[in-house]
Amino acid sequence: MTKANLFKTLLVCSVQAGSVFFAQSASAQYTSEVGLGLGGLVYKGELSPSYQFKNNRPAVTAFYRRDISAPVTLRGAFTAGLLRADDGNVKGVNGAVAPLPSYRQANMKGSLYEVSAVMEYNFFDYHYRKAKIHFTPYVFVGVAGFLSSTTTATDNAALPALNQKGTLLGLAVPAGFGFKYALSNRWNLGLEAGARKVFSDQIDHIDGKTQGQTDVVGNPHDQDWYFFNGVSISYTFYKINCPPQYKSNPRLLQ
Repeated sequence: MTKANLFKTLLVCSVQAGSVFFAQSASAQYTSEVGLGLGGLVYKGELSPSYQFKNNRPAVTAFYRRDISAPVTLRGAFTAGLLRADDGNVKGVNGAVAPLPSYRQANMKGSLYEVSAVMEYNFFDYHYRKAKIHFTPYVFVGVAGFLSSTTTATDNAALPALNQKGTLLGLAVPAGFGFKYALSNRWNLGLEAGARKVFSDQIDHIDGKTQGQTDVVGNPHDQDWYFFNGVSISYTFYKINCPPQYKSNPRLLQ
């Protein structure tokens, strides 16, 4: 069995196991959460071709999460944070600054604001207090709108067109994974790591096209990304649904 087939088999088994677990308890269908999170934003693009932990800059998030079934929750969130990148941090195979970044000598600073809606799949019912398991890993995917405001500058006097400042309003696809732990009946702790695929190459104002000079200083076939990694705390609200027989005959409650 290949590694790819093994991964698919494990994923299918995990989903089925989670579904069987949730069939035993529907308590999560009637909960919702509000929470706050603290973490970091990381940019990936021309000025940072790969994920660089040193580019983490502070970010905060506020969210509302509602269960629509035992394993599935919907989450709406607002996230705000800072962005940065520097050609001087891009190393080549010999450990020195790579040739193109060394020539470009550019850096970027700015901020980003995001509004997102995602669907989460939880593998366990961590709200079910009678169970021994009070945690769950989860995966998520959704859609987001963002507004970035960044300034790009270069120390290379031969590339004046790289000195740009502006805002970008765009769409992104957030996806990732996380971990939730119920500290008590009401309070929960969360850890999350997620990527945002951006349908633009202009967060850093470098799109790989010539910008007033004959040199191409970027990749015209690659678009920008950004990532959010963080920890959160949330508060749970429970809703107890009245059984149908009591709804149709309220006198039974007297």
